[in-house]
Amino acid sequence: MTDRKSELAGNLAKVEERIAAACAAAGRPRDEVTLIVVTKTYPAEDVRILSDLGVRHVAENRDQDAAPKAAACSDLPLSWHFVGQLQTNKVRSVVGYADVVQSVDRPKLVTALSKEAVRAGREVGCLLQVALDAGESARGERGGVSPAGIEELADLVAGSEGLRLDGLMTVAPLTGEYAGSQQAAFERLMDLSTYVRRAHPAANMVSAGMSADLEQAVAAGATHVRVGTAVLGVRPRLG
Repeated sequence: MTDRKSELAGNLAKVEERIAAACAAAGRPRDEVTLIVVTKTYPAEDVRILSDLGVRHVAENRDQDAAPKAAACSDLPLSWHFVGQLQTNKVRSVVGYADVVQSVDRPKLVTALSKEAVRAGREVGCLLQVALDAGESARGERGGVSPAGIEELADLVAGSEGLRLDGLMTVAPLTGEYAGSQQAAFERLMDLSTYVRRAHPAANMVSAGMSADLEQAVAAGATHVRVGTAVLGVRPRLG
């Protein structure tokens, strides 16, 4: 086993222990929570090692990095998640490899995703990114739709050809009433998920929690956690 593979295996084991302990503390079965490894800034070689170690879900946030990496790893049994703010001019490329787009936050993006999914003959899963730092009619600092806009956007995704409404995603906000209160933020997301599932029962995916706060997300009921640094190490600076 190479040094890098040993390092990643050890990190994965520690993250697995954390998820398992969080599930036990919350009285949840371990298999209710899926680990998504965020591989941004790391090379395709690391993705291959992670696949060898049993990882099946990986995430990227920049198309210019993700597209060549996904192409280089197209032979692997992976589901690719796009988690960054997505501009419409990148949609065609992203639809080419992403199985799930976790950052859907505006009607214009839904229209573009639907068009390209149909063109590519693909079904793309969509999570609505919820901005818990937004006012009732605003967008968040890091993208996302306000809670007041969820119902309309969910209906639009559900009715769009080539798209599948999978659920909700959030990032613990740095400002607003939930700043510094990850547990409360994730519990709010779960309340919103319950609301969305009244009209769209299959939209039961809740993506929340990262390296620093995955325990709070699991306690709140998240079905997916997005972990980068705790698995891959501290990211090199870009630029």
